[in-house]
Amino acid sequence: MCATIQIDFTKMIPWLPTFLEGTLVTIILSLITVILGTMVGLLVLASKQSDWRILKGVAGLYTTVIRGTPMLLQLFMWLYAFPLIGLVIPPLPFLGSLFGSREFLTAVLALAINSGAYVAEILRGGLESIPKGQWEAGRSLGLSQGQTYRYILMPQAFKVALPGLGNEFITMIKESSIVSVVGVFDLMYTQNIVKSATYSLFEPLILVGLIYLILTTTLTGLMKGLEAKLNVHSQY
Repeated sequence: MCATIQIDFTKMIPWLPTFLEGTLVTIILSLITVILGTMVGLLVLASKQSDWRILKGVAGLYTTVIRGTPMLLQLFMWLYAFPLIGLVIPPLPFLGSLFGSREFLTAVLALAINSGAYVAEILRGGLESIPKGQWEAGRSLGLSQGQTYRYILMPQAFKVALPGLGNEFITMIKESSIVSVVGVFDLMYTQNIVKSATYSLFEPLILVGLIYLILTTTLTGLMKGLEAKLNVHSQY
């Protein structure tokens, strides 16, 4: 006979502060990752647009490798494999025991490098959607290649790519859960703590799933509103 499963969500009430703390860590981790990933993506995009074949080749290899391998593998490489050859991300104690830990900082780096490859492709799509006449107009005004990209092309590319960047943030909130595997105290890691303390498996998983769902649906709604606002402004 199957054992009766007793579900009691009241046992989760004392642990709500823990879930809230894990949620904040997840949001902060995802936000930092996307910001750094955007910077990396801009650098990769600039390399792909460069006239130097070496830079183009390195940028192309980077995006191929990062997008073609699992994020968990990349995280393990940064945390366990690269230190064997001397490439170690040191802890920063002044940031605190959590945000300054080697595991957290390494996770930020690994996720940002992963996100950068996707951001680069999102921005490239936005850049390619701009009519070539914009480039020619900038050059005819006497702007240099760098100035044309900075003042004319990239602002328009960001506007086109903004929904994609928002989706990358939403995706990163979900995919950042893998950092719990290496002991980073994020939202997913909290369910391990609660499970061990309460001997409950079903309740913490459902609660964590609901929190992820609330985060992603809220952000999706915000991005749709922002996209609609941008579309309205673009008509004037």
